[in-house]
Amino acid sequence: MAILPSLPSNQKNTRSVGRGFQSVFLILVTLLMTSGIGARLAYLQIIDGSKLRQRAEYNRVRMIPKQPERGNIFDRNGKLLATTRYPRSVYLWPMAHTKPSWPVVGKRLSQILDISKEEMETKLEQAGPNSASLIRIARNVTEAQITALKEYTTELTDVEINTEAVRYYPQGRELAHILGYTRELTAEQLKKRKPEGYRLGDVIGQMGVEKAYEKTLRGQWGGQQVEVDGAGRPLRVLGEKQAKAGNDLHLTIDIEMQKTAEKALGNRNGAIVALNPNNGEVLAMVSHPTFDPNIFSKQKLSQKDWKTVQGEEHPLVNRALSAFPPASTFKIVTTTAGIESGKFSPNTVLQTYGSLTIGGTRFGEWNHAGFGPLGFVGAMQWSSDTFFYQIGKGVGGHKLIEWTRKYGFGEQTGFEFSTEEAKGLVPDENWKRKVWKIPWTVGDSINMSIGQGALQTTPLQVAVMFAVPANSGYRVQPHLLKDNGDAKRWRKSLNMKPETVKILREGLRKVVSEGTGKALNKPTIPPTAGKSGTAEAWKGRTKQNHAWFGAYAPADKPEIVIVAFAEHSGGGGGSVAAPMILEIMEEYFAHKHPGKYQKK
Repeated sequence: MAILPSLPSNQKNTRSVGRGFQSVFLILVTLLMTSGIGARLAYLQIIDGSKLRQRAEYNRVRMIPKQPERGNIFDRNGKLLATTRYPRSVYLWPMAHTKPSWPVVGKRLSQILDISKEEMETKLEQAGPNSASLIRIARNVTEAQITALKEYTTELTDVEINTEAVRYYPQGRELAHILGYTRELTAEQLKKRKPEGYRLGDVIGQMGVEKAYEKTLRGQWGGQQVEVDGAGRPLRVLGEKQAKAGNDLHLTIDIEMQKTAEKALGNRNGAIVALNPNNGEVLAMVSHPTFDPNIFSKQKLSQKDWKTVQGEEHPLVNRALSAFPPASTFKIVTTTAGIESGKFSPNTVLQTYGSLTIGGTRFGEWNHAGFGPLGFVGAMQWSSDTFFYQIGKGVGGHKLIEWTRKYGFGEQTGFEFSTEEAKGLVPDENWKRKVWKIPWTVGDSINMSIGQGALQTTPLQVAVMFAVPANSGYRVQPHLLKDNGDAKRWRKSLNMKPETVKILREGLRKVVSEGTGKALNKPTIPPTAGKSGTAEAWKGRTKQNHAWFGAYAPADKPEIVIVAFAEHSGGGGGSVAAPMILEIMEEYFAHKHPGKYQKK
């Protein structure tokens, strides 16, 4: 047996010492790692546990929002004007475009639904991958599209087809400017409306009643709490909150009168407004050209659809709320200012002429000859310009402007469509100096006295003006909501002398019985009062005048005011606009008093 040599007593076993240090080091490292893991686990469980549990739960449970049904809209007699239908729509889970399968899915959806892949990606990115909502990418899908989607079910993961509430207007074009339309929120609108609970893909009223009463019609969202698997596919419904439908609205509009007004206006550009002069209820409001509001319920407007709403005649513009020179209908205001100022008595008689030269400017009479001596009633009957020039000059710009404003011109009427209604323009000294850099002159007062110059008024404002003599001196607030008690009760007295109201009513009656409005002097309607107007206007380089007529009936106890306006008609108010009013009044009174008044 071999015997190993022994080490010297002063030498240590360095291998044993090294092993000891290694063991100690490993033990220390292990302890440190164990402490770190323990501390992290404690942090995750105690401090961050709640948040992580929520995140885990979120990965397992999804909330699928349920859109509320929008409130229905009815006319004054309960006839349906706007409702909801339930076509099918296509949705994607928000994380769809981040998955490896997206290039295939996106391409297939683009082919079937005729939507670009980029458009879908934009919507999904806007929602964000952690969004709890399904994202709609297509609405009103056809049966053929649904069949195609089902053929590729295994390929189209994260795609769902659901029914959806979509706005529908049974009357189509005839009420477009009154009802307006709904449309998906734009990015800018979404940013502004998010605090109010709106979300990506939500629809909102964009015009008319739909916009004015958005909060009333919208309702409250509901939803389903759904358990999903690891791929995000729904497994079962865990809970549900019912969506709350929006409130129904009943309007003052009479759909039959609306249709008659639409027919009377025909293909002329212009507007017709009918209202109750005693409480401001709007019975009809027509504007042409018009459009079909149902096209906005589509996911995407076709080129043809865009042409119908973006044409050069501006069909989306409500001409009943747009401003134009009122022409001789304004002589109602000039008569009022003349008598109320005290400058002219109700019995005033003035000589009329073929023209008058004032301040070096010649102002002509419309018949180029004059009508001899006339009082206020006769001047209204024949719509004498030179008579009212003298009234305007005598009253002066300040007093004429004061009464123009009292009648409500130059400001909104209080009608519900505040974002669509023009204020019009009542020019005065400050306006003229600011815009034209020159002072007000007597010529401005003369032009204004016959509703010309820079004066601009809307057909709705003109209807409110005609309501003043009709109801014996009160300005009413026009409105569309049938149960709007505040608007019904809003009647502002203009504090006119009884003699002024008497002269106005006699003059307006003479217009129809013997003057420029004889087109309305028919046995098919009760005795009527009214006033014509022909405003000088140019379309490009061609002179094409606007035609106006406003009337109320019965003349002794008025219950309806109608104003007809034909833009660039080229004809006179008595020949172009008055026949439109006759057609509407015949329909109205034949229905209101059957047997007493019969249409031809």
